Amino acid sequence: MTRAALLVLADGRFPAGGHAHSGGAEAAVKAGRITGAASLEAFCRGRLHTAGLVAAALAAAAAAGADPAGLDAAADARTPSPALRATARKLGRQLMRAARATWPSEELDAVARQFPKGAHQPVVLGLAARAAGLGPTDAACCAAYESVSGPATAVVRLLSLDPFEATAALARLAPELDRVVDRAVASGTAAPTEGVDVLPAASAPLLEIGAEVHAAWPVRLFAS
Repeated sequence: MTRAALLVLADGRFPAGGHAHSGGAEAAVKAGRITGAASLEAFCRGRLHTAGLVAAALAAAAAAGADPAGLDAAADARTPSPALRATARKLGRQLMRAARATWPSEELDAVARQFPKGAHQPVVLGLAARAAGLGPTDAACCAAYESVSGPATAVVRLLSLDPFEATAALARLAPELDRVVDRAVASGTAAPTEGVDVLPAASAPLLEIGAEVHAAWPVRLFAS
């Protein structure tokens, strides 16, 4: 495979189900924590350095060949919210379907059998990158970018925010995204030999609380 496979995996049109999820942005909008471009950027920055860092490290570790079952358990331990754990597994199941159709792999087949209800999405993302011939840096970059691009896209819909402003906010985060990827890859590539305890466990309590509140809403635009 060529590096162009990363464009396919990271494309928002890749049928992995991410478009139906706001990454916590819908709850943050209702709570008044996101009201425009500046607060969107602040929200995405916080998400990048917490949930984004953890997801990127898990994806890098999976792409580096760490045991998927151990990584899935590590993802569970780093996700206190039952709602977020359920969402991560639902997204992982959908991504697994898309990845197996796109890059057939015995490793993907084995993990799909091991986790019929879905493994955590970042773990599947790393395995998909591996099946596509990509490396840990590619997987981490994809995961880190997803952690901020999803909320940005959702807020455009939720607040009718100018999409140019949302994209500019993402562009301003690019240097920080690179640094997060570097940290994620350093720990992710160590995980196969040193174990999952080397992976970051950055927390974002408001995301966890917001997910539980959001899951109880009778009407919502996004699934999470």
